[in-house]
Amino acid sequence: MHPARLSALRLLLLICSACAAGGYPFRTPLDLDVTPRITVLSSGLQGCRRFQSSSAVSYSTMLLEADSERLYVGARGAIFSLSASDISASSAVTIEWEASSEQKQQCLAKGKDNKTECFNHIRFLQRFNSTHLYTCGTNAFRPLCAYINKEKFALSSEPEEGRDKCPYGPTTGYTGLFVDQQMYTASQYEFRCFPDIRRNAPSPTLKTEDAPTRWLNEADFVGSALVRESGGSSTGDDDKIYFFFTERSQEQTMTYGHSRVTRVARVCKGDRGGRLTLQKRWTSFLKARLMCSLPEYDFHFNILRSVFVMPGHTPQDTLFYGIFGLEWKNVKASAVCRFSLSEVQEAFQGPYMENQDLGSKWTEYTGKVPEPRPGTCITDALRVRGINVSTSIPDDVLHFVRRHPLMSREVQPSDRRPLLFRRTTDYTHVAAHVTQGLDGQMYHVLYMATDDGWLHKAVEVDGQLHIIEELELFEKPQPVNSLLISDKQMSVYAGSSSGLVQLPLSSCHRYTSCYDCIFARDPYCGWNGTDCVEITAHINRSSLIQDIQHGSRGCENTQDDIPDRSRSVRVGDDVLLQCELSSNLATPLWTLDGGELQGYGLHSGFRTGTDGLLIIEAREDQSGRYTCYAVENNIRVGVIAYNVTVHQDLPAPRLVETSDKVYSPSDTLPATNEPPTSKRPLPPPLASLLPHSELLSPKDMEAIYLSLITILGGLCVVLTVVLLYVGFCLRVGHRGKYSLRAAAAAAYPSSKGNKHRKQKRNSSTMELKTISSHCNGNGICNGISKQRNGNIQDGGFLQIVPGEGQTSSNKEPPPPAPPLPSTPQLASGECDFPNGLSATLPSVLRRMNGNSYVLLRQSDSVNASPLCSSFAEELNKILEKRKHTQLLPRPDESSV
Repeated sequence: MHPARLSALRLLLLICSACAAGGYPFRTPLDLDVTPRITVLSSGLQGCRRFQSSSAVSYSTMLLEADSERLYVGARGAIFSLSASDISASSAVTIEWEASSEQKQQCLAKGKDNKTECFNHIRFLQRFNSTHLYTCGTNAFRPLCAYINKEKFALSSEPEEGRDKCPYGPTTGYTGLFVDQQMYTASQYEFRCFPDIRRNAPSPTLKTEDAPTRWLNEADFVGSALVRESGGSSTGDDDKIYFFFTERSQEQTMTYGHSRVTRVARVCKGDRGGRLTLQKRWTSFLKARLMCSLPEYDFHFNILRSVFVMPGHTPQDTLFYGIFGLEWKNVKASAVCRFSLSEVQEAFQGPYMENQDLGSKWTEYTGKVPEPRPGTCITDALRVRGINVSTSIPDDVLHFVRRHPLMSREVQPSDRRPLLFRRTTDYTHVAAHVTQGLDGQMYHVLYMATDDGWLHKAVEVDGQLHIIEELELFEKPQPVNSLLISDKQMSVYAGSSSGLVQLPLSSCHRYTSCYDCIFARDPYCGWNGTDCVEITAHINRSSLIQDIQHGSRGCENTQDDIPDRSRSVRVGDDVLLQCELSSNLATPLWTLDGGELQGYGLHSGFRTGTDGLLIIEAREDQSGRYTCYAVENNIRVGVIAYNVTVHQDLPAPRLVETSDKVYSPSDTLPATNEPPTSKRPLPPPLASLLPHSELLSPKDMEAIYLSLITILGGLCVVLTVVLLYVGFCLRVGHRGKYSLRAAAAAAYPSSKGNKHRKQKRNSSTMELKTISSHCNGNGICNGISKQRNGNIQDGGFLQIVPGEGQTSSNKEPPPPAPPLPSTPQLASGECDFPNGLSATLPSVLRRMNGNSYVLLRQSDSVNASPLCSSFAEELNKILEKRKHTQLLPRPDESSV
């Protein structure tokens, strides 16, 4: 079997076996597939600042100057200087640097895209010295570089040739940095050249070898970093530059099932190339494989998307965080692995790989290794032997370096497994920050951006990541192109194709209770007795509460007030007691008069979900106090309580006030010529107008109701046929297509509701938006609604969103939408049912343990109207017949 197909089969078996073992959502045995605790939409972001320019897009390069508190941003055709404390401030300065029209025409002549490629995309932006920056752009496939005067923020000279420093295209893998005014870059610089790692300036310039042994094989670079290993070195070691990339596999090993592998390579800063052999080539180039895998399944993540270097107190404490993915574009999965510098150094000190016959796979070299060890930097031991620079290294050593750039030992991650595995997310960038918790320990907080514009914030605890929150950065889904953290500003910056976003590293005021603050396990936050506050703002932290290790301790003596509501229902009615959980990790628990409700089967009379508890065909013995608890980390926290009263009979008729007196149903009605502002009493219930007899059995009454429903249904069918005929005639007359969205817009004014993730359909299809979206293996939904305002309206809504109608070639305007039938309005403006339901149409389709239930907006009022009681009775009986019907999670249009 082909290796790639074998790996695909392994992934399929991995997902299937895990789903079978643990249900949905999928979790590996290591419990790495972590769910974000809370979800925050873009409208609910706290302390958010944005920057967007009308003249530029694709904000892909950022440089933070902590001393000057400036954030420099490279985009398409422009460079910006922003205030690091507030990127939305008016102090932004711009350098317009667009490709000339002549160069754009040449780019088009080469067959490039005039919408994305034939522009000047800024790919490099670094500090050159204390007074100048250095930048490079693609310049419509003819790269240019230039110096920027920091004080004036303007190009200080004419742009210079950049073909050896910057790639031609905006999406070509690329990384670069300045080290002591020496420029190191890695990319595929020209159309048909091989990927290369270069030192461009000053002289001597160096690059990787491409013959007879190609050191890089279709490499795609994602990052680079300087590690000053010479500082405090007892061996006189040199500083090193590390490069991270993905390339085509060269090894011959049974465990490798992918065509591409992830690598780390290094070169020495003091490398000057060889005298005769490897002239203007690296003498210290070595590379090794980075392993990020699920060892239980022998499954490897073979694409490196992003890397972040976390400096330590000493060079040996340096850590590398990497985002890994899969090469299959139709499979979404990401893993986060952490590597230590000591593991990388051990790999470079291990055995080499060799390729004896060109074109064959590489195998481990078992022969004699020459002295001094090939690929090492100049150390004190070599200086004693008279080798002070790389040009003094013997030729036999350099010949070995040329043919053995690859190391046999793999670089394994910490704990030999990923910190995190997400099977439904493609992370694009990662950044990390270190902070001290109240327990004195240092915690690494990771910020991981996704390909659809979200930011996940996670804390590492005992080798695993706990995702504190997921934040929607942009209303329109778009990949995050760049990510940066400012320790001084305590902010994180994210760039995309449309703009920049600045967020505080933490928003502690989002947590409103002690347990909410503790469950978050946010190292920046602590509970002071009344609020969740930033611990960095408090000098005396002895009174603050925080528990990052367990997320459960410290709030035992706190008391939270539980909201109390009342529900009055009639025997046989269905009622939904709502209970929205703010945490995706919490599960609901209901009690009745202090005792836990046991069982939610088909015949138990109850159904439960994260939206609430459904009481089916209420009985008098089901009256009592229902309390909803959120269970998280084995702790119960009260959310809401309901005092439910189940009545045998209807409540007394409600009196209706007019302008000058109160009427009861027995009173004489006022004259019909009274002013329209006066209010009349409610008419008798519809049930009293129906044939009634003591001899009628329940089955006879049911038959009568069904007959009435059948008659009404027939009338609806007739009216539908008439409307379709009229619509057909209108369409033939106007020769246009009717737009459902236009009709909806004409009928209802636009309003902002809760925003959920949308699934687009073409033409005039409809979309159902539900609240519950995440279900665990027990069938209990434990996800929360992603709401724009952070709160849910009472009852929620089911929205049927019509799609766009196709535009007709005829320029005549479409026919106006037919008016909606008017609804009789009562004095109060809406019709209240005796079971607490409002006459507002149902608008949220909820899933209750796999069964569908249409939720009507509920009213807390105990009073009831006799006018609407029969309608509620009719509707409840219909729902009773349908409540056992299994509804598909995504019904098609016909089922709607």
